[in-house]
Amino acid sequence: MNILQDRNKRLITEFILVGFPYFHGYQPLLFVVLLVIYLEILIGNTVILTVIVMDAKLHKPMYFFLGNLTVLDLTLTTTTIPKMLALVLFNDSTISFMACFIQMCLLDTLGNFECFLLLVMAYDRYIAICNPLHYTSIMNQKFNIQITTGSFVAACIVNVSISVFTAQLPFYGPNKISHCFCDHFFISRLTCADITSLTIWAMCIVFICVFTPFLLVVLSYINILKAVLKINSTAGRWKTFSTCSSHLIVVIIYYVSIIASYSLFTLGSDYDNIHALGTIFSSILAPALNPFIYALRNKDVQEALKMLIRHKRLMVRTIMG
Repeated sequence: MNILQDRNKRLITEFILVGFPYFHGYQPLLFVVLLVIYLEILIGNTVILTVIVMDAKLHKPMYFFLGNLTVLDLTLTTTTIPKMLALVLFNDSTISFMACFIQMCLLDTLGNFECFLLLVMAYDRYIAICNPLHYTSIMNQKFNIQITTGSFVAACIVNVSISVFTAQLPFYGPNKISHCFCDHFFISRLTCADITSLTIWAMCIVFICVFTPFLLVVLSYINILKAVLKINSTAGRWKTFSTCSSHLIVVIIYYVSIIASYSLFTLGSDYDNIHALGTIFSSILAPALNPFIYALRNKDVQEALKMLIRHKRLMVRTIMG
């Protein structure tokens, strides 16, 4: 009896990812879909980043922030998708205790950094449209670097602290995570300690890092809309508003999925699957859509991409000739 009790009190050393229970029997197809999405994210975001770096015309604040967004999306998806591919193809559902918490910390940090970055991009559009005469002096290179670095550091401090605290809690089992990657809210349920204070802390972080930036983004766009409506011509209104249309689409896709997932999660375990789908959409599908949104709707990126393709073709012809 004592031996059994000792075994039950042993700290777990690994977690088991449940993965995609509704797709059992379709693993090969799911693997192909995930692989295609991952390759598209890698290629699409790398191309946009290359275009921004190489084209001097895109060395502007808006594209500086877009470049940071592409790097963030590449890092965010690389944190999750490779393990998901192994889970689907090889049924490799185990993940070590340390690796799980590192993944969780990276996901939360990068996710919150994206919220801050989307807010900064909204502020950039607000200054450009509502205060254009002071745009250059306000959105200078030093300020852009400082606000981006500050946003990342703030996201790190907030999320590393709660991740370290959660990792110190006792985990004796069960060790199954009802998700395809290590999500903080699912992991916190597995601890044997009282998580009331931890849940409150986590929800405060969500409010500060997700809901507050979202409300400020909405406020920015309300002021942008007011400024646009003051323009006399319809063509002028559309031309002005089109400069932030790509960002607005990205904001809607990202925030709707993440806010819906966290809001439903607070209603109980009956909504776990919806929460899981929401986090998958915000951390995987949104980065997959971003290159298409900016490439298809941004004329500056389109022109820079065309020039890059022409340059590459010319180089190939010169080498072949």
